[in-house]
Amino acid sequence: MHNPRQRLLPNDAARWKRRAAGRFLRASTYLGACGFLLGNLWIELRARGRVFTDLEELPPHEVALVLGTSNCTHGGHANPFFAGRIAAAAQLYHSGKARQLLLSGANPSPDYDEPTTMRAALRERGVPESATVLDYAGFRTLDSFARAREVFGVSQLIIVTDDFHAARAILLARHFGIEAVAFTSERVPFRWSKKTRGREVLARGRALLDVYLLRTQPRFPD
Repeated sequence: MHNPRQRLLPNDAARWKRRAAGRFLRASTYLGACGFLLGNLWIELRARGRVFTDLEELPPHEVALVLGTSNCTHGGHANPFFAGRIAAAAQLYHSGKARQLLLSGANPSPDYDEPTTMRAALRERGVPESATVLDYAGFRTLDSFARAREVFGVSQLIIVTDDFHAARAILLARHFGIEAVAFTSERVPFRWSKKTRGREVLARGRALLDVYLLRTQPRFPD
């Protein structure tokens, strides 16, 4: 005798699969979010005691690595992150905390040259060109540290960057065998930096993947 329940089994199986897929997706999202937050916390903890805002407390080094950024925003205005890093780098030099400044940034075309722009801005602040060395292949923070170690032979340095970027920069520096501390530029108010700070959270997740899973190498290793 024909059993009518047999007609329901395919639909029941489909509903069960949809529910299982939904549970799996929710669980994966939850675990991913937890992993992401824990990864950010771990990066912060790894940088504890290595990030300085007070120049007097900062230990002196021979070299400071100034991480590049554009001097102008997309809207054509002066970029406060660029201005802050230049001011901090000039402070390091004039105070004797760093004798050489390694300026690392992107130079993908003749019209866009971060290292040369940084050198010009530092010259306006009284830093002689002889105290600066240019790295034109610092396309990413990872590239800057890999090249600082392998191309320029630096094993200890001060990182010059923004407060929210310092912890990730220290992670990458140490990954490439560089003992680093960071001197942060003047904090850009949150209302002007909130998007950049939000992107930094994602960038930290990418950095962990680059370091521990993908073993990412710089675009130009030498």
